[in-house]
Amino acid sequence: MSTKPDAHSTPASPREMARAFTPALTDLVEDPLYSEVWADPALGPRERSIATVAAVVALYRPEELPAQLRRAVDNGVTSAELGAIITHIAFYAGFPAAISASAIAARTLLD
Repeated sequence: MSTKPDAHSTPASPREMARAFTPALTDLVEDPLYSEVWADPALGPRERSIATVAAVVALYRPEELPAQLRRAVDNGVTSAELGAIITHIAFYAGFPAAISASAIAARTLLD
């Protein structure tokens, strides 16, 4: 099974591509991340998504941002809130990172 997208399919996510190449690494990341960290009741999924989107924007991880934006929406974060988060992060992470994140968000959420 190829992980290369064809012209008519959605590109594979970074996680899917990593799993195809390094399944053991992906298992090490996913098990504590989803079974323990995301399951910790100290923060809800919405708050975790807000923190995750902010970190991904600030660290300029464009390959991860679309999946995190979609997860945030699934967890109840609105597009307007995501726009406000990206704008807020611009003052801490830099305007180039925020502008790139805005373009990715537009492609991901407005298409």
